[in-house]
Amino acid sequence: MIKVAFYDSKEYDVSSFRKYEDPDRFEFKFLETKLTADTASLAEGYDVVCVFVNDTVDAEVIDKLYGYGVKLIALRCAGYNNVDVEHAFGKIHVVHVPAYSPYAVAEHAAALLLTSIRRIHKAYNRTRDFNFSISGLTGFDLHGKTAGVVGTGKIGRIFIDICRGFGMNVIAYDKFPAADSGIEYVTLEELFRRSDIISLHCPLTEETLHMIDADAISLMKKGVVIINTSRGALIDGEALLDGIKARKVGAACLDVYEEEADIFFEDRSGHILDDDIISRLISMPNVIVTSHQAFLTEEALANIAQTTVGNILSYYDNDGICDNELCYRCGSIEQCRRERKQRCF
Repeated sequence: MIKVAFYDSKEYDVSSFRKYEDPDRFEFKFLETKLTADTASLAEGYDVVCVFVNDTVDAEVIDKLYGYGVKLIALRCAGYNNVDVEHAFGKIHVVHVPAYSPYAVAEHAAALLLTSIRRIHKAYNRTRDFNFSISGLTGFDLHGKTAGVVGTGKIGRIFIDICRGFGMNVIAYDKFPAADSGIEYVTLEELFRRSDIISLHCPLTEETLHMIDADAISLMKKGVVIINTSRGALIDGEALLDGIKARKVGAACLDVYEEEADIFFEDRSGHILDDDIISRLISMPNVIVTSHQAFLTEEALANIAQTTVGNILSYYDNDGICDNELCYRCGSIEQCRRERKQRCF
């Protein structure tokens, strides 16, 4: 019997994973609370903890989970910037879902873009009040514009395909360019200078932290549209606000936010937000914020549950070897030189 504790569980998580709850193999416990040093004790007696993007899995939490006998941390997401993978090495194995539905995220980025530049959200609010004026709703064509895509993994390449479908010119930056992709790669500085629209599809690392800062914005075209469906800390929120107030940034479409952990996924409508940056961003007429919902499609949820359960079973049925393990042995984390033929430890 494999006992799994799910942290930060929502109703859609429960319905997705309940389908795999086999009384002969699994015992699931769904917790609404996020994983922190204070809530780690709820995993005592469990073999696996399943976590999401805003759970805290730092060194202190890992040590506590290890002391409680937890053997596996299963992320039900692709990103792992909230996990101290290096500290986990030798103690607890970590697995993730490298791909669930790249279409979901890429399509959401496109939806944000279209909503913003064609003022769909403003028109919706007007007509709900029977206001059928179209004054102030003038947008612009995507056809012929230049889209700069930062990160050309699966999601980034699908977003590129969408942009090309609109007749846009596409340039891209990636530290590891995709070979024979037909993508025009440029330096990050050139991408900032040439792009009418910039969309971020890269992981959060020390190198990409605040990739969009005051210096980056100073290089951009006046009126640039910035889209972020990856990780909030790719953008310096203060710098973005300054760019909007200076009329340099024409629009911002954000599905993620640097300090989202205590805000997103919850109903805060009856509360005053202490976070001044997100409050000011939401108040801007040219900013659209969605609460980390780009992944939220039926197909993606099904794939996340299937892959997560598969990761857990692979670990237990395959002598601790899982293709989707995040291992620090070689320093490459996702592309271990052991090629998943042996246990990482």
